[in-house]
Amino acid sequence: QVQLVESGGGLVQPGGSLRLSCAASIRPFSIYTMAWYRQAPGEQRELVAEITGGGNTNYVDSVRGRFTISRDNAKNTVYLQMNSLKAEDTAVYYCSTRDLRFVGSRYWGQGTQVTVSS
Repeated sequence: QVQLVESGGGLVQPGGSLRLSCAASIRPFSIYTMAWYRQAPGEQRELVAEITGGGNTNYVDSVRGRFTISRDNAKNTVYLQMNSLKAEDTAVYYCSTRDLRFVGSRYWGQGTQVTVSS
C-alpha cells in the first residue's frame, strides 16, 4: 500500500514562508516524478510544482520564483519551500505521484492546509 504523508502546513501572514514535506513509501523513490498540487475552496485542483527523479523541475506560473520544490532520495521525501506567500496561495496542498501500473492513475496524500492571512 503506497502512502504519501504531507506535513508542514499552517497559518502564515502574507509575505511569510512555509515548508511542506511529503514522506513517500514508494520504492524505488528515485524513479518517481513527485508533484505538489493544491485545491482552493470552490476551485479545481491544480498542479503547483513537480520534480523528476533526476531533479528537473516545473512550476505553475503563479508560484515561479517564490516556491521551490526539492527532493531527498535518501529520505524518500519531497519538499515544497514556499516564500513570499500571498492570500491566493491559501489551499489544501497535496503530494502526488503516478501509479506506474495504470495509465492516468495517481497516488495522493491526505493533504495539508495552508492558510495565508493577516
